[in-house]
Order: sequence, then C-alpha cells, then structure tokens
Amino acid sequence: MEKRITTPLTEEKVRDLKAGDTVLLSGIIYTARDAAHKRLVDLLDEGKELPIDVKNAIIYYVGPTPAKPGKAFGSGGPTTSYRMDPYAPRLLDIGLKGMIGKGLRSKEVVESMIKNKAVYFGAIGGAAALIGKSVVNAEVIAYDDLGAEAIRRLEVKDLPLVVVIDSEGNDLYELGQKAYLESRE
Repeated sequence: MEKRITTPLTEEKVRDLKAGDTVLLSGIIYTARDAAHKRLVDLLDEGKELPIDVKNAIIYYVGPTPAKPGKAFGSGGPTTSYRMDPYAPRLLDIGLKGMIGKGLRSKEVVESMIKNKAVYFGAIGGAAALIGKSVVNAEVIAYDDLGAEAIRRLEVKDLPLVVVIDSEGNDLYELGQKAYLESRE
C-alpha cells in the first residue's frame, strides 16, 4: 500500500506503517553516516546538546555527491545501514523515529525500534540520481569537515521509500524470503 507522509514522524504515523508499505516522504530529514553518528553519541556521552533535534526526526544514511549547478543536492543513494547500528539505539532512545538506508539491521537496533516505536525505511540502491531529484533544499548544519558525510538538513518532496522494518519488528527481508520459499513449495 502506498502512503504519503510528512515529517515530523510522530508515533501515530509510525504505528500506521507496516513492513512492505511504499511511502512518498515529504518534509525535513537529516543526513548522517557513521562518522557523524559517532560524534553525536560522543556528545550524548559528554552530556552535551546535539546539533540537531532528533525527536520525531528521520536520519538518512547518505553521503551525497556534489550538487550540480542550480540543483539543491547531488545523487544520494543509501549507505549500508549496519555501520550505524552501534549508535542507532542511543538516538532512538532520545526520540529518533525513522532511519533510511539499505541492508539488514542488528537485533539490538530492531529491539530498540520496537521499544521506541520507530521505523526503518529502505531507499532504492542504484537510484541515487532519482532520489536526489526529491531533494528541494539542502544545507550543511554540522560537521562540515566530514565533507560528503557532514550532517545536512534536507527538505524532500515525495522521496520514494519502502518500509523495511516496522515498529512491531516485522522485517521485509525476512517476510519476503519466507513468501518466496513458500511459493516454491
């Protein structure tokens, strides 16, 4: 089922999303990869304020290419998500509601998603240029020294996503594999 959602990503919106749903996402999201995630968790460990408010927010695991003249954003294909797994539960515990990436997540991340009512979206790998076209505005807001991995605030319109893991822990990778195997019997 295709759903249109707009940020902020509230718990009510999260509960309505099920593994396998296709989503067109609009609103404000943030980008961050592993180096930025480490810095965010280090700030939390030091009792300091984060440069972004993660409550009801979505973080897209991406390091975009430079934007072409007249464009807000370059190509932006998803980064493999497991590299953020050591940090994700801490951010989920303080209110992060959505993550966008590709690939499997650890048991600890899925358990934290269930506990905190969060969702993991898959972006289409190999469609980086298409994804980049959904970005209306982009600005670096933290860790400029990380280059492509700096934290950016993105305004997106109809960013195409798939719910991979929902807030109940249903995992599209597992469900899809099971359905395929059953269809072969």
